[in-house]
Amino acid sequence: LVRMQFLQILSRKLWSLGMLFQIPFCQKQFPCTYLCTSACVYSKKKKGNSYDQVDEEKYKNLVHSVTSYKTSAQTPETILEEDNLLYGPPAKHRPPIKAGTKTPKNWVPLINPSKRILPVSSDSSIPMKIGLQRAKMPSVTRILQQTLSPQQVFYLQRWKQKMIEELGKEGFEEYTKNLFLQGELFHSALESIFLSEEMAARYQGEDDVVAGYLSSVEHVLEDISEVKALESGVHHETLQYLGLVDCVAKYRGQLCVIDWKTSEKPKPFLHNTYDNPLQVAAYIGAINHDANYDFQVHCGLIVVAYKNGSPAHPHFMDPDLCSQYWNKWLLRLEEYMDKN
Repeated sequence: LVRMQFLQILSRKLWSLGMLFQIPFCQKQFPCTYLCTSACVYSKKKKGNSYDQVDEEKYKNLVHSVTSYKTSAQTPETILEEDNLLYGPPAKHRPPIKAGTKTPKNWVPLINPSKRILPVSSDSSIPMKIGLQRAKMPSVTRILQQTLSPQQVFYLQRWKQKMIEELGKEGFEEYTKNLFLQGELFHSALESIFLSEEMAARYQGEDDVVAGYLSSVEHVLEDISEVKALESGVHHETLQYLGLVDCVAKYRGQLCVIDWKTSEKPKPFLHNTYDNPLQVAAYIGAINHDANYDFQVHCGLIVVAYKNGSPAHPHFMDPDLCSQYWNKWLLRLEEYMDKN
């Protein structure tokens, strides 16, 4: 009680309370120093979220399909099983070197540097047509067929099996026979066009199939001029192979070996023609090393015509592209020679 009264008295005089605590503990008064610390918080400007600009309505289904599964049921075992199903078992050996990266052992130039180009004769307007020599030399077609890759053989066999299942064995044989016949009629009609317009009109009126192919290549024929050879035999004197060239003429001013092809399916790109570019390159090299021809060719053209009359796809091969396929052809030729 006494203490409480004492504190009440002191509280009436605030200054006396300060004196009470100062006098007993120190004789001198020291200035009171306060230490203040502060931290400045710097915050970077928050970057805008790029996903805010995404059309949510457009990708609503995609977002739903991704977010609808909270956890993945995939395990390393299931992923491996799925990969084996889609791509086959992993290879146990190094992948083979692509043919394009190899260098032919017996390299011969595509253009013959020693060939003498004769002046243009007066009867040069008549296309050449040299008979195919029946010598003991393999043809370009045979060499390419005998050196197909395992993948090409697999797809050809699968296609053949599928066609036999649909048409039967006899039906498939009739189908392939008709394909060859249509190709022969088409080539004969083109030859007639370059030699005589009247014969071409006769072919077009007799056979609707040929009429469809001719209608397909009509826009390509407008760019062809100065036909130098038609269905003419060629042989490479150094490499010893032969072939039958469909046509040698100028396409948009460039002298080309022209190969006419028929197809039931569209082939808008050069790689859709499979080994046809190698065939054209082989014919170019043969012409340039054949003494029967007094000219050299640097370019190629593959024309794919369609039975329904839709516009044909012309695939032009410039000198650089022809050189690339020439090297690939030399590798295939070496492979054939090694096998035989």
